[in-house]
Amino acid sequence: MIDRLSTLFVRTLREDPADAEVASHRLLVRGGYIRRQAPGVFAWLPLGLRVKQKVEHIIREEMARAGAQEVLFPGLLAAETYEATGRINDFGDSMFRLEDRKGAPMVLAPTHEEAFTVAVRDMYSSYKDLPLTIYQIQDKYRDEARPRAGLLRGRQFTMKDAYSFDVDDEGLDASYQKQRDAYERIFKRLGLEYVIVDAQAGAMGGSKSEEFLHATDVGEDTFVVSAGGYAANVEAYVSTQTPSRDFSDDGAVTEFTTPGSNTIETLVSAANAEVPGDEAWTAADTLKHVVLTLVDFEGNREVIVVGLEGDREADLGRIEAAFSPREVEIATEDDLKSHPDLVAGYIGPWLDGNQVLGAEQAWGVPYYLDARIGEGSNWISGANKADTHLYNLVIGRDVVPDGRIEAANVRDGDLAPDGSGPITTRRGTEIGHVFQLGRKYAEALDLRVLDKNGKLVVVTMGSYGIGVTRNLALVAEQNHDDRGLIWPEALAPFDLHIVATGRGDVPLQVAETLATEADAAGLEVLLDDRPKESPGVKFGDAELIGVPWIIIAGKTAADGEVELWNRRTNERSKVAIDQAINTLLAARAVSLEAAAK
Repeated sequence: MIDRLSTLFVRTLREDPADAEVASHRLLVRGGYIRRQAPGVFAWLPLGLRVKQKVEHIIREEMARAGAQEVLFPGLLAAETYEATGRINDFGDSMFRLEDRKGAPMVLAPTHEEAFTVAVRDMYSSYKDLPLTIYQIQDKYRDEARPRAGLLRGRQFTMKDAYSFDVDDEGLDASYQKQRDAYERIFKRLGLEYVIVDAQAGAMGGSKSEEFLHATDVGEDTFVVSAGGYAANVEAYVSTQTPSRDFSDDGAVTEFTTPGSNTIETLVSAANAEVPGDEAWTAADTLKHVVLTLVDFEGNREVIVVGLEGDREADLGRIEAAFSPREVEIATEDDLKSHPDLVAGYIGPWLDGNQVLGAEQAWGVPYYLDARIGEGSNWISGANKADTHLYNLVIGRDVVPDGRIEAANVRDGDLAPDGSGPITTRRGTEIGHVFQLGRKYAEALDLRVLDKNGKLVVVTMGSYGIGVTRNLALVAEQNHDDRGLIWPEALAPFDLHIVATGRGDVPLQVAETLATEADAAGLEVLLDDRPKESPGVKFGDAELIGVPWIIIAGKTAADGEVELWNRRTNERSKVAIDQAINTLLAARAVSLEAAAK
């Protein structure tokens, strides 16, 4: 088939969409690939669908190679199975919820672990049926508070999600590795560089979780790497705690006046004027406190206080990982009204000779310390009195927290927990995630089979996701210039874009002949046969749409020549009409071979 721009359902745009923040969003909309329907929701037009289907084709090939079978579950599901696993609350406001006309609760599926588990439970009963890996390519729905960056963070998006079912943990390890290997092949074929990092399981649960992250400046995730090979999502990074120290010679907790010193900077100045010490005090010697509120699915709010080193900032993402599925917010004025003893700018765990912060302490406010803070460490802290702070506050002697959590921001130079050296931080976007779910879902939904000894055992599961539409957007992010998209050969909507331009009938006749020859050679062809568009408009659209190879049948067509245009290198060369397709096929073969390496 030859597609013609004169009839193709596409309209390119000369101006960027007003809400577009990143290149992929701008160019996919301007090039006529997608069209916004609502915040975070896009329609797929013919050009976009062609690229999307090619991404899906690569995924399907590698899933088949890994032994997975394709199925398709609905996006609209009964809420009852999510209630059985508890995830109806875990997803909080991000889950789309509705009722049918009879009042039965329904959801638009954010993930499908429950549906797959129930299907296997209803169909399989013996170890002989396992191992099994099944997958689908299906739309997911999440009510993102702030959808952004086009396809990178949307409310409706396409995912490949696979699920493995095994009798024992050894089988799960094998299934997990097959999917992990398949992901590496997929991303290499898509041309996306990736880093595999340790990750938090979050609402998915399970014993092991790894993310495939693509390093990019437009990424929302932060991850860390060390020269020795350590890699982790920042939320899964484990801090190195300061070694315990002997505090037997430390003095007693002592108050000192700090008029107007309600910031770390002013506190350090006051400490250097008032507190004895062998060296100058710095922000790292202060213990600052942030007041946060944990909010559950039903809107219940619990105020907590978290202490961390004064030279670091609180990382709400890392803190939220510690208290998932509850969300974490900075405490509001209304939250603080119920705890009038907390004096803003001077908060600390100690007051008049006693610990007051802690779930079992006088004020009943849970108190946590950052995981870096070791036993016996000595701090300058707030005294819970205006214009007053403390020094010689010793952890373990004067204050015992309710627990330690990963609360502070991670910085370049922090130590990797595996001893592989200092870390550096990078920005990236998640392109795939693999989980060893274990028996969480099978236990909750009673998925059991008879083992070889005739004993009922709970099946163990894995879950494996790839964001199809997100990956497509990231390919666009790294394959464009200031004029438009430049698709890789394997993903381009067409193999060849032929532009007929110039006066008279000859250019279009030559273009038609070449399109027919290219089609017969097995190439997918887009023919710009629009009679009333100028050469400038046609060339601009060719650059914007981004097909990697373009043939221009123009004014030299009457002399037996056309131009072959390599969109990626921008090189143009004149070739004889009767050699044009063979020349293209040879050049394209070289390009494909290079891409495969």
